[in-house]
Amino acid sequence: MYDLGPTAIQLASLASFVEPGGLAVLTGAGLSTESGIPDYRGPSSRARPRRPMQYQEFIKSEAARRRYWARSMLGWPRFAAARPNTGHVVLQQLEARGLVQSILTQNVDGLHLAAGSGDALELHGALREAICLECGRLMPRDELQAELERWNSQLLAEVVELAPDGDADLDDASLAQFRIVDCECGGRLKPHVVFFGENVPRARVERALAMVDRARALLVVGSSLTVWSGFRFVRAAAERGQPVGILSLGPTRGDDCATLRIEAGVGVTLSALSKQLNLS
Repeated sequence: MYDLGPTAIQLASLASFVEPGGLAVLTGAGLSTESGIPDYRGPSSRARPRRPMQYQEFIKSEAARRRYWARSMLGWPRFAAARPNTGHVVLQQLEARGLVQSILTQNVDGLHLAAGSGDALELHGALREAICLECGRLMPRDELQAELERWNSQLLAEVVELAPDGDADLDDASLAQFRIVDCECGGRLKPHVVFFGENVPRARVERALAMVDRARALLVVGSSLTVWSGFRFVRAAAERGQPVGILSLGPTRGDDCATLRIEAGVGVTLSALSKQLNLS
């Protein structure tokens, strides 16, 4: 499914959209699937629906936190090992060429940063850190991982499948054995990301809106735009009369706002674009 390439007409249209420069790019989970990170709503995920962790559930329920951190402990090594794919690299090339002036991402995998796009704005935060809900201390996820494994070594032999949010499925019997690791102050630790049902910090939203406002056009890459946190930027651009391009497999919430709509694989399309524009 992911190797569904663009037609010659689609590629020419995308090149024409990109070449004038001044782009803000909004990326979603469909960009990272080729790095081995599953998504929630893409074509590959519709056969395996999954309920994401909800913010209120996490903060109010110790059982929910135990379930989250147990699964996260097992899923983290594979998630952390993911590397940028062709799509991330091409977007960084476009940035280096001056055609892309800003990148906003809904992803929490840090792969834009790993690809060299150091100024990418991570709208939902990143899983590379945990935060204490009581004292606000930030803890590197690798440091937390070492503690989780030290207290729960009996679970490390479990064979699991990676899930969209960096965790993994685990049965109830194994969950019952799991020991949560708290902050040194005794407070609850939460991944430093925006959960479903939680608001993106207002200052971050305003910064992102300003980045889109300064752009000539907005290009959406690999997002269904189902959640408001991403769709708001498409709607804002369309209301200002900025061109909106969408490159994604499957329908998106922003299709009615798009001046250019390309339904094709993200990696193969951006790779073809790189060759078309002689980026590498």
